[in-house]
Amino acid sequence: MSKTQQQLDELVQNIWWSWHPECLSLFEQTNPDIFKSSGNNPVVALRNAKPEVLADADFKKAVTKQHKAFTAYMARKAPADYPNTAYYCMEYGLHESLSLYSGGLGILAGDHTKAASDVTLPFTAIGLFLREGYFSQSFGQDGYQQQHYSLVNPEDLPVNLVTNADGSPLIVKVDIGEIELQVQAWRLNIGHTVMYLLDTDVEGNPDELRLLTHRLYSGGTDTRIKQEVVLGIGGTRLIRALGLEPEVFHMNEGHCAFLTFELLREYLHAGVSLHDAEEKVALQCVFTTHTPVEAGHDRFDPVLTVETLYKMRDALGMDNAKFLSYGRMEGDDATAMFNMTFLGFKLSRSKNGVAALNGTLSRRMWKDLWGYADENDVPITSITNGVHLGTWAAPVAQEFLSDKLGNWQDDASLDGFWDKVGNMQGKTLWAYRNSLKEELIKYINAKVPSQSVQQEVALKPDVLTVGFARRFATYKRATLLFSDLDRLIKIVNHPTKPVQFVFAGKAHPADEPGKALIKHIFEMTQHPQLKGKVIFLENYNMEVGRALVSGVDVWLNNPRRPMEASGTSGQKVALHGGLNLSILDGWWPEGFNGTNGWAIGPDDSADVREDEEAQDAEDALYLYDLLEGVVTESYYTTNKAGLPEKWVDLMKDAMQSLIYQFSAERMVRDYIERIYKFKR
Repeated sequence: MSKTQQQLDELVQNIWWSWHPECLSLFEQTNPDIFKSSGNNPVVALRNAKPEVLADADFKKAVTKQHKAFTAYMARKAPADYPNTAYYCMEYGLHESLSLYSGGLGILAGDHTKAASDVTLPFTAIGLFLREGYFSQSFGQDGYQQQHYSLVNPEDLPVNLVTNADGSPLIVKVDIGEIELQVQAWRLNIGHTVMYLLDTDVEGNPDELRLLTHRLYSGGTDTRIKQEVVLGIGGTRLIRALGLEPEVFHMNEGHCAFLTFELLREYLHAGVSLHDAEEKVALQCVFTTHTPVEAGHDRFDPVLTVETLYKMRDALGMDNAKFLSYGRMEGDDATAMFNMTFLGFKLSRSKNGVAALNGTLSRRMWKDLWGYADENDVPITSITNGVHLGTWAAPVAQEFLSDKLGNWQDDASLDGFWDKVGNMQGKTLWAYRNSLKEELIKYINAKVPSQSVQQEVALKPDVLTVGFARRFATYKRATLLFSDLDRLIKIVNHPTKPVQFVFAGKAHPADEPGKALIKHIFEMTQHPQLKGKVIFLENYNMEVGRALVSGVDVWLNNPRRPMEASGTSGQKVALHGGLNLSILDGWWPEGFNGTNGWAIGPDDSADVREDEEAQDAEDALYLYDLLEGVVTESYYTTNKAGLPEKWVDLMKDAMQSLIYQFSAERMVRDYIERIYKFKR
C-alpha cells in the first residue's frame, strides 16, 4: 500500500474531515461521481478511488499536507483540570453521509462533540447506530411529503465494531421485560472525541428487537421506551465494559435518563445506602432540557414502564411506587405518567436550559416539581447553544476568513478577534456576500431539476434572498409569510426592491399538521405570481443546511414565542455575512442589539399568549412591515459606487457581535467551567 493510500485510510476513519473542507475535497477528487451519488460519502468514494488520481503528484502533496494538519491537531493535549465526560443523546448531526439525526437536537449534539474535540475535553459520546436513520424526503405530485428509508451498510461508514481481545464483538446486555437483549457497539472517531453507537441488530436477539435501533423517532411509546433503555442503561454498561471512568455523565434531554437507574444500581450493589447512592449519582450527573412544551417531554404509562423495567426495579430493591416516584411529582397518584425529564432532574446536580429565555421558561414550567412558589428559586440555569464554526463555514467562507483573518478557527475565541471585521473594506465584504449567494443559486439550479416534482427556478444573484429551513413543527409557523398572499406577491414582485425566498424542512412522518404546512408552501411554489421566486428544496439535510445558511442574505425565523428553546440555524449565517430577521425567541434576545439584524415584534418575554390567532396576525404584520420597509431599504439603497453601506454596516456588526458569542466552542467552555467542573 502506498504512503498516500495509508494517509487517506487514516484520515477517512476520523470525521475530522467533516469540518475541514480541504480534506473532504480530497476524498471527493478520488471519484467525484461516486462521492456525489453516495451522499458525499468519503468512505465509499475512497473505496472506488481512481488510480490515476492517487498517483497524481499534486494530489499526493495535498494529502500529505492534510495528514500533517490532522496529526498536529490530534497531538494537542487536554488541560489537566478538564473532567472526563460522557455525553448521551438520542441523535447526532455530524455529516449528511451519517444519517444519525432528525433536527435541531441532533445538530446541536453533533456540534457539541466537535467543539469538545477542539478544546481537547476528554469526551465520550453515546448514541444509537441508526442503520436506517431518520428518513429521506420526496414529494407526491400534490406536494404531500413522502418518506423513504434505506438500510446502510456499516462498511460504508467510518465506524468500527467494538470487539474483545479475541476479535469477537463486545456485547453488553440489558433487560427489556423478560428478554435479555444483546447490544453491540460501533466506534466513530470525531477528532479527539470518541462516539459509541449502540446496536441491537445482533444474531440471537428476537427479530423485532433486532430492528429496535434501526430508525430514529419511529414507532410508538413501546418502541421509544425500549430505545431509551438501550441508550441509557446499555450505554452505561458499555462504558463500564470498556473500562472508562467518566467523572461527569451529561444527559442531553430526557431520552437517556435511565442511565441514572444504572448508576444507582451500581452504588446499591456496592453496599451504599439508598440515600447516599442517590446523592452520589446526582453528583456525577448533569441534565440539559431543550423542550419548552410540556407535551414534548417523554412520558410513559406506568404499567408500560414497570413491564419494561421490572428487573431494574427489582435490582434496585424497590416496589412500584418508589420506583415510579423518580418520574413523578411528589404525591402523584398511582396512574400518573412516568416523566423522563423528572427522572433527569431528580438525579442530577445541575440542570440547564439552552438559552436565557428558555431557562426562565423552564423554571416556570417545572417549579411545582420542587414545590417553590417563586420560580426564581428553581435550580435550573441556562447555557445558550452555539454552532461549530468549522462545520458550518462554507468552503468559500473558510478560504475568505483564512485569507483575511489568518488562523480563524483556532483564534476565534480570542478577545476582540472578530473586531478585525470592522476594519475590512465594505466592497470586500459585499463581494464576499455576493459570491456566497452565487454559490447558493448555482447549488439550487443543480438540485431542483433532480427533485421528485419539478419546480421553476428564476432566482437572481442581485435580488434580496431570504431563507427558512427547519423541522416543520406547527409552532415554528413556516407559513406565516403566506398569511396575506396579496401583500407577499407585491413584496416578491416589487419593481425596484424584489425579494426571493428559499424553503426547506421535514415534518415528522406522524405529524399531519406539519406535513400540511409543507404542502401549502409547495403549492405556493406553483403559484403563477410566485413561481420561480419561492423555492422548496426537498430532503433537508446538513448539505442543504450548509448551502442555505451560507448563501441567503437574510435568515427568517418566526416561531410562536416563547416556544423556541434556542434554535441554532440563525447562528450560522453571521459567519457568512448573513443577517437574522427573527422573533425575539430562543437565542435571538441575547444576540439582537438593534444594529445587527431585525426583531419581529417587541416582545422577548416568556409570557405565553393564549390567543394564538391574534399573535400570529400581529407577528405577520410586523414581518411584512419589516420586509417592505427597513430590510429592503437597507439592501437596495446604495452609494454612487453601488455599495449598500447600511447593509454592510449591519453585516459587520453581526459578524463582530454574534460569531463567537454563539459558537459551540464558547458553549462547551461554558459547560466545562460552569457545569462539568464540580465545585462542592
